[in-house]
Amino acid sequence: MKRIGLLSDTHSYWDDRYALHFKDCDEIWHAGDVGDMSIIRRLLEVAPTVRAVAGNIDHGEVRRKCPEMMDFEVEGVRVLMTHIGGYPGKYSTGIKQLLREKCKRLMISGHSHILRVKYDHELELLHINPGAAGVHGWQQVRTLVRFTLDHGAPRDLEVIELSKNYTRR
Repeated sequence: MKRIGLLSDTHSYWDDRYALHFKDCDEIWHAGDVGDMSIIRRLLEVAPTVRAVAGNIDHGEVRRKCPEMMDFEVEGVRVLMTHIGGYPGKYSTGIKQLLREKCKRLMISGHSHILRVKYDHELELLHINPGAAGVHGWQQVRTLVRFTLDHGAPRDLEVIELSKNYTRR
């Protein structure tokens, strides 16, 4: 069993509450638009494993160290994570075929700044977009997601809402 903390679209913004909410997580996943590698380094102080993909605003060190797409397995769950992937019914070009070919059971994406958790009945997979954790963008509520992977299935999914108007300490 592994506890996963999931966030996206930090756009170089650090909020101390990321550490508070993810302190008991075994892994933290960042679904792109990291902004700066300092975000990844700080997340590594919170959890022993951080997986991150590059997003459309990422460049430099983030682009060199974070792939555009990750394909991995944790606790028997096959995962595809990318920044711009769409969602069930509106996948980005080529994503649906890739999900089908690789028999994925969990698809993680970011980019839209919109929290979305949706099951794809056709592909038999769960799609999660954690929304935006940073302050850049139009969203009024910033969101994080926590869940557990256990015996081949995601369980106990929690959405954490953060106000947009938070002052860093």
